[in-house]
Amino acid sequence: MLRTRHSRRWAICLLSLALPAVNAGCGTGPEAAVRPLTGRGGTPATHSTADEQAAGKAALAAYSGYLATSREASARSDPGHPALARFLADPLLTRERVAIRAAKEHGAMRTGRLVSDPTVVSVDLAADPPTVEIQDCLDTTGYRLVYAKDHRVVPGTRGGRYLATATATRYPDGRWLINAGAAHQDQPC
Repeated sequence: MLRTRHSRRWAICLLSLALPAVNAGCGTGPEAAVRPLTGRGGTPATHSTADEQAAGKAALAAYSGYLATSREASARSDPGHPALARFLADPLLTRERVAIRAAKEHGAMRTGRLVSDPTVVSVDLAADPPTVEIQDCLDTTGYRLVYAKDHRVVPGTRGGRYLATATATRYPDGRWLINAGAAHQDQPC
């Protein structure tokens, strides 16, 4: 009985910490200071549809890179994976690293296939800093949290198809990074 209760408690703790980082709640803005975008003479910049499309494309590339790198880092149990910082910014970067580290410390890792179908739902180039909101239908039925030792599925973990949202922010160096995200497991898609 004690072992079962301990196993359940451990599984719940691990599950709460090691869900994909897209489960992280919405965060605040980027840690780096940013300057407002202005046109010549200090007047606010105007943005064309082409600018918005380019921003959306860059944000989707960052989002896809985030998911791919997150899967790779989780499969290797490597919270310090150098590519994470290429696609993520704080606070989501730290949350992702903490989740991977927690899984590793409990002898677990993520494995399998995560299917993503993201779309841009809004682009705000006039915001300070500019942002792009992304909505995704994540299919995690084949993406499992398993014990690294024997690849048994960690009890209490589940997959499914659900809505996920993310925010991409443009940083002063021109990069679009994902800095906030949330999984809405109560909203199937």
